Amino acid sequence: MRPSRRAARFISAFASAVLLLGAATACGGDSDSGAPAADAKPDASGGSAFPVTLAHKYGSTTLTSEPQRIVTVGLTDQDAVLALGQVPVATTQWLGTYEGAIGPWAKDKLGNAEVPTVLKDTGTGPQIEKIAALKPDLILALYSGLTKDQYTSLSKFAPVVAQPKQYNDYGIPWQELTTTVGQALGKPDQAAQLVKDTEAKIAAAAAAHPEFKGATALMATPYEGMFVFGSQDPRSRLLTDLGLTLPKDLDKAIGDQFGANISKERTDLLDQDAIVWIVGDVTKDAAKLHNDASYGDLKVATQGREVFVHETSDYGNATSFVSALSLPYVVERLAPQLAAALDGKTATKVEQPTS
Repeated sequence: MRPSRRAARFISAFASAVLLLGAATACGGDSDSGAPAADAKPDASGGSAFPVTLAHKYGSTTLTSEPQRIVTVGLTDQDAVLALGQVPVATTQWLGTYEGAIGPWAKDKLGNAEVPTVLKDTGTGPQIEKIAALKPDLILALYSGLTKDQYTSLSKFAPVVAQPKQYNDYGIPWQELTTTVGQALGKPDQAAQLVKDTEAKIAAAAAAHPEFKGATALMATPYEGMFVFGSQDPRSRLLTDLGLTLPKDLDKAIGDQFGANISKERTDLLDQDAIVWIVGDVTKDAAKLHNDASYGDLKVATQGREVFVHETSDYGNATSFVSALSLPYVVERLAPQLAAALDGKTATKVEQPTS
């Protein structure tokens, strides 16, 4: 299910034309392939990375040459495009009110290029007519909940690469998103290096904090009660990449979703070595949680093993964005907070980042 507008800030969860001739073509909407996107690379003589066929939830899409006018319907897809040296003609707004829907962690990649048009997702899906008017030659919808009808409508005027079928909607790992965009842009090697470099930065933070290894943790938000993120959510994957372990029965409790609200009878799930709360107001939301005995009496709360992240700050937005560009920005701030939460000293205050 597509998250609501407020929930979309932090839940994995917010996106009449003619068929374009030229750079790219879409094909095969009925393929059963669930395999990851094909790894197309230039040949040793420097030949083209095209054509390339990319599998997704609604079949496959073939691109015959490098796209020039890219629209990102996926809520975080623009970061991979920017990191690989192209600027989308349009992006879809999700977090914050950033110009061009480009966060501060990615702004330097814009350079002197024209700022992308910002599309709105009002809860009914992509603005199809506005997208058509931009005359795109590629529409990316990887970190998305694109429906089959929306995919079909968009495919009438441009090739569309939708979310992969092997993950929940809004569940594609940032690594796969990056490599898929790299293949679509004809830059698979550059994308692979970007993934490697970002993973190295996360691994360095994990190595600097051996106390993370084996400690249990999860991410949650006080949205309509207590909402926890599952193992397929990109935010949860960051915790495991840092060496932490998710609760073993997490997915059993929330079902086949990126996250879900839990009942007060299951707040035991929150009592881990550390918990990261994404909140609207650190002081008010922390007090509200602590005043609820079903949570406030848990050791994770009474022993100060909590990390609070202000959801509408740049840090909070980056935490939910989870891209090759936002992750180093997040890890630099989150790792010290987790270390303070896990130091075994109740008196240790988990400080908020100053910037």
